[in-house]
Amino acid sequence: MTRQLHHHVGGRERPGGDSRHGDVYDPATGQVSARVPLADAAEVRAAVDAAHAAFPAWAATPPLQRARVMFRLRALVERDADALARTITSEHGKTLSDARGEVTRGMEVIEFASGIPHLLKGEHSAEVGRGVDSWSERAPLGVVAGVTPFNFPVMVPLWMAPVALACGNAFVLKPSEKVPSAALHLAALLVEAGLPDGMFNVVHGGREAVDALLDDERVQALSFVGSTPVARYLYERGSAAGKRVQALGGAKNHAVVLPDADIGLAADALLGAGYGSAGERCMAISVAVCVGDATADALVAALAPKVAALRIAPGLDDADMGPLVDAAHRERVRGYIDLGVAEGARLVIDGRAHGCVGRDGFFLGGSLFDHVAPEMRIYREEIFGPVLCVVRVPDFEAALALVDAHEYGNGTAVFTRSGGAAREFARRVQAGMVGINVPIPVPMAFHSFGGWKRSLFGPLHMHGPDGVRFYTRLKTVTARWPEGAAGAEFVMPTMR
Repeated sequence: MTRQLHHHVGGRERPGGDSRHGDVYDPATGQVSARVPLADAAEVRAAVDAAHAAFPAWAATPPLQRARVMFRLRALVERDADALARTITSEHGKTLSDARGEVTRGMEVIEFASGIPHLLKGEHSAEVGRGVDSWSERAPLGVVAGVTPFNFPVMVPLWMAPVALACGNAFVLKPSEKVPSAALHLAALLVEAGLPDGMFNVVHGGREAVDALLDDERVQALSFVGSTPVARYLYERGSAAGKRVQALGGAKNHAVVLPDADIGLAADALLGAGYGSAGERCMAISVAVCVGDATADALVAALAPKVAALRIAPGLDDADMGPLVDAAHRERVRGYIDLGVAEGARLVIDGRAHGCVGRDGFFLGGSLFDHVAPEMRIYREEIFGPVLCVVRVPDFEAALALVDAHEYGNGTAVFTRSGGAAREFARRVQAGMVGINVPIPVPMAFHSFGGWKRSLFGPLHMHGPDGVRFYTRLKTVTARWPEGAAGAEFVMPTMR
């Protein structure tokens, strides 16, 4: 029997309306596994109502007590880690081991948020003037919202909500309607952890639900991870409405392989970074930039048999790579492979011909292109699938210029044995996250995550110190305690 999902509003389940529902698929079988309600504006308003009503008492709760809720949440997520991972695999398709890693990275943000009493400490200056002291405080914003993608159903909501809640805000989450169940599990864990009703709400839906969040003047800030066109739309519309917006968009992450690199290490790193999670990661490496033909020939020779031998199967099986999230996305990726062949790139390994493609489910094999040129669409556009492109350049400067010229600047990596070359690359490259012999340089939770250029709209990155800054506003207090009347002053106050 197909499961019927629900919203989570005010600390309890809220059934959706009768008319609007979407299908949730098991990517390994291609079968519908659940039906998810799609919220209209009135249902989104109900979630914001609950958050708005709950916010004042939570904002007045001491940060230490808010931190203790985060401590309990962390323990509960760890307790349910396997169940959460299985939910991720059943709706997204990634392998179970990959899903477990996702849950772990989400827990790390909860751990960071548990330190909120320290993170909210302001600055203090005594005697900024005679008998005058000054200090700063960070205050919560109010109701904030998060719109999260299908590829990380647990990790990305946990990038947002723990920091927002620990800072004293109320949260409304709109997860991807393709992978809704994990968000409901997190909502139940927050209730169990002792979070007051109304502080964390989940509404499912599409554009109508997101627009309703943007249009509600009580929603003070919105966080988003997804494609660049949507990120730009949310940033522009939300900013025009006076909201804070951090919108993380698309990526085309390059890995530069220098002639002195350990080719075996680089090939193994690119195999995992390019084909892990079927390439459905914003930090996936989708372009290998090889300096010199000899480097490219060696890398392709090392990579090709590894790509051809990828174990592709349902995520709950022993596999390297599972299916893509749904049929439409698989066909989109297949279309890019067709396009790359038509554009003249050399298709070394053809994922369309992999034996997994004929089975039920949304499977596609890994593809490897060589001799990809910068003017090709398979180079310029984000494919978001198991496709790796090899581009050949003559020298280090050409490699750096290629990375910098791309419209996206999310993450990048360099493979080399030279400390000097690595330092020069990291210093000069125009990207927000850089790996040195590390293919997926996702920062730990106590640093902040975000790209440059069209990979990020808004000035602040996600989680870490920037997350605390995003979910709070600064208040500076200047105080003195005079004895007796000092008389009126009509000049600009200055130090005396």
